[in-house]
Amino acid sequence: MDTPYGWLFFGNFDLALISLYMFWLFFAGLIIYIQRENMREGYPLENEDGSHANSLLPVPEPKTFILPHGRGEVQAPDLVREQRELALAPTSMGGGFPFAPTGDPLKDGVGPAAWAMRRDEPELDGHGHAKIQPMAKVGDFVLAAGRDPRGLPVMCHDNRSPGTVSDMWVDVPEQMVRYLEVTLADGGKRLVPMPMVRIKADRVVVNALDSESFKGIPVIASDAQVTKLEEEKVSGYVAGGYLYTADKRASQMKALQKVLSEPA
Repeated sequence: MDTPYGWLFFGNFDLALISLYMFWLFFAGLIIYIQRENMREGYPLENEDGSHANSLLPVPEPKTFILPHGRGEVQAPDLVREQRELALAPTSMGGGFPFAPTGDPLKDGVGPAAWAMRRDEPELDGHGHAKIQPMAKVGDFVLAAGRDPRGLPVMCHDNRSPGTVSDMWVDVPEQMVRYLEVTLADGGKRLVPMPMVRIKADRVVVNALDSESFKGIPVIASDAQVTKLEEEKVSGYVAGGYLYTADKRASQMKALQKVLSEPA
């Protein structure tokens, strides 16, 4: 008696095997769903020329999120890309090669001094108040340990002082000092990220910049709060000084070594 082919194909199937296959399909779909949800920030990827790069999975449809404290709505992924003319030029026609700055990289915000186009508004705590504020305006903060840097001169890597520390900007809910406020000789004020300074007994050292470059730190608009975009620009400028003022640093070291090597 001939056995039907359909019976031969389905003869080895049982409920356990069907359940296993269904689990595999569900798990594969779950991985794809989670990965696509993970692509809501930072996507679509871009090539070096600004065009959209191909990805293995398609970018999900934009989803609207309502922001707290009446700050409106935001869509993710945001398909509207920031429009910035970067002062950069390719060093080679091939892909993967670095770009070289064509202007003042600290002012142009490229390379190590790059900053992201964050929203030009202060970061808020859970109660809707600005997180980072100057200690002089908060009123409830005191320095519990360590050297109080207020009143100390700031020294750059050229051994010159662009100004004096006049205040500390604190992250109120985190109870941490985020920035030092420096008052320049002309009365202007600049913020310096706390990780970029070293507090000594008689001075505050900012080794990333020289005194002339220090004056170019971006100025914030308010004396009571700092926006997320301003934080990006200030941090990028100061951190980029480690690389972009390296030539000045090297020339100053050679001049110092020459002076020290000369007979008295």
